[in-house]
Amino acid sequence: MEAAATRCYRHPSYETYVRCTRCDRYICPDCMREASVGHHCVECVKEGQASVRRARTVFGGAVGGGAVPLVTYVLMALNILAYMVEVVRSGTVDRFGMLGAVLVDQDGGQYYYRGETYSGLELTGVADGEWYRLLTGAFLHLPPDTSFGVMHLVFNMFALWNLGRIVEGQLGRARYLALYLLSAVGGSVLVYLVSPETTAVGASGAIFGLAASFYVINRRLGRDMRAVNRFMAGFLLWMVISAAFTSWEGHLGGLLTGGLVTFGLAYAPAKLRTSATQLAGGVVLVVLLAAVVAVRTASLTGTL
Repeated sequence: MEAAATRCYRHPSYETYVRCTRCDRYICPDCMREASVGHHCVECVKEGQASVRRARTVFGGAVGGGAVPLVTYVLMALNILAYMVEVVRSGTVDRFGMLGAVLVDQDGGQYYYRGETYSGLELTGVADGEWYRLLTGAFLHLPPDTSFGVMHLVFNMFALWNLGRIVEGQLGRARYLALYLLSAVGGSVLVYLVSPETTAVGASGAIFGLAASFYVINRRLGRDMRAVNRFMAGFLLWMVISAAFTSWEGHLGGLLTGGLVTFGLAYAPAKLRTSATQLAGGVVLVVLLAAVVAVRTASLTGTL
């Protein structure tokens, strides 16, 4: 007596006698996937892949997920694009640069703001509700007609290229982007606190945040810190020297914010090192920065 013909569970028209060694269903050659023992069907292979957790770094980034530093490329492209806009539209820096509070006349002249407004002068800056400047200023650079000009952009992009690839590979794309943006805003907030009448532009605050993150990452991984310490010493020395012609407040604010964010990612207890907890921590930091800006605005405008 002949055995009854069996058919593939996915392709009923195909007769087969081979079974999936995992679910015991009959499968045809098109549905066979080689396994360590026998063959698995397509669905069992998918279920197995979904149940395997992807290896991650101690900071939450997927191991091997940062092979292509996509976010770094995008950030560099945005900075370069913003600079091209500056070249075409000369008023871009005045409109979107980080500026806390000044009085502006009809000809564009700026005057110190001391809590009072005058006829013909208009309050401009974060104090007037232009909170977007806290972030947009970090994507702008000194106009090409200034002494430093395009070199401001070149130096920052060179630093972003070298630091960003390393930090992105360890943190993963989402955490890296959050670090960059938070560092940029953190630098702008310190500018607002200390020098609200100063216009500040540049990715330096965010890049100093990446430098601090680079330092914390290497220390957390237990690497030889001699070269890292020399690197950070050079960065800090540059911050001191450049204080004569750049915004040291933006540099320091970005450095402190980037270090704080990465320290939280690196040294939080394992049970708190989840995506949800890290997202909540980021939200808390944003709220704290917003509260600082609100209090500073109230102090400047006399509503505190």
